[in-house]
Amino acid sequence: MIDRELYMQQIIPFIDQPFVKVIAGIRRCGKSVVLQLIREELMKRGVDKKHIIYMNFESFEWMDVKNAKALYIHISNVVKSAKEKYYILLDEIQEVEHWEKAVNSFMVDWDVDIYVTGSNSRMLSSELSTYLAGRYVDFHIMTLSFREYLDFHGLSLFQDKIGIHEEFRKYLRMGGFPAIHTADYTYEAIYKIVYDIYSSVILRDTVQRHGIRNVELLERIVKFVFDNIGNRLNAKNIADYFKNQQRKVDINTIYNYLSALEGAFIIQRVQRYDIKGKELLQTNEKYFVSDLSLIYSVMGYKDRLIAGALENVVYWEMKRRGYKVYIGKQDDKEVDFVALRREEKIYVQVTYQLASQATIDREFTPLLAINDHYPKYVVSMDEIWQDNIEGVRHKHISEFLLNENWQD
Repeated sequence: MIDRELYMQQIIPFIDQPFVKVIAGIRRCGKSVVLQLIREELMKRGVDKKHIIYMNFESFEWMDVKNAKALYIHISNVVKSAKEKYYILLDEIQEVEHWEKAVNSFMVDWDVDIYVTGSNSRMLSSELSTYLAGRYVDFHIMTLSFREYLDFHGLSLFQDKIGIHEEFRKYLRMGGFPAIHTADYTYEAIYKIVYDIYSSVILRDTVQRHGIRNVELLERIVKFVFDNIGNRLNAKNIADYFKNQQRKVDINTIYNYLSALEGAFIIQRVQRYDIKGKELLQTNEKYFVSDLSLIYSVMGYKDRLIAGALENVVYWEMKRRGYKVYIGKQDDKEVDFVALRREEKIYVQVTYQLASQATIDREFTPLLAINDHYPKYVVSMDEIWQDNIEGVRHKHISEFLLNENWQD
């Protein structure tokens, strides 16, 4: 079991604090492991394991606990006469109807510390805001980062550059779902495992959760988004695509389907940010996928998607580190990412290779035009080109991902 240290560092300060800890993310990203790590941390602190209640609602063991009343009755039978604190860990809580009512009652009635996981952000946020507004904190668990991938495989972070670069190429092809790193699977086997995860997410967290009837349309929208990873995209683009295919699709339906896919953590919408005006823009956003292996499992591996795939990896690494990430607009030019975290800011351009002067100019010029002191990076897979230009740093993507402090 890999130690998801990044997430535990975020969660541990909230242990024994009067907030429900909400741990969300796409199915099979490692939420259950985080709950196990929390349980281990509690026992290290001297909590009696009898005072830790763990329920996984995907297990047949809890088949009869499918609504708030049944959940409340089960928990009350354990804690109602207790004088000491109890810790309640509820895995895949969205399987319990009106669960938020039970959780609210737990906090009112007993001395408890509550942790829940879920696989649908829309469901969690809407239900929590109704009953637990101001009394919960949420944590987004993602698939393995490149650093976690190396840890998972017992590989040194300090091996030679050639070795690190080779491991990154493997990571780029395999993706970060923990389950595929538990054995020496072929790429074909990996994509089959991930396709099963994808199918479960589409069915349970998208189609069933939102009552979607036209599954064929939903999956065509998924493929269109996957095929345009890293490109500017909106509902109108998708509607125009279907129009060219002699098929009329209502733009509101597309918006609803995109929202459902985002709620299930399959995709993430990223807004544009006017660097000079320091304001968010409402058009030409981009979408990224929660793990690249989802694309490969649905559409096969495609070399032509490499630029978008690299942007995808960089985007999620910045999100893991707590940055708010946007697509930058600098006059008539685009900066791939503007990332903000409290008083910190970084600008990042991502490209596959710096193979020509035209490419070098395209990547460096927008950053050189930004007149501030914040760090600026061009990130690529180029193993030869090493130059920095007027304070704009070039990094191989593997080195950028493993650099713990981008502000240096």
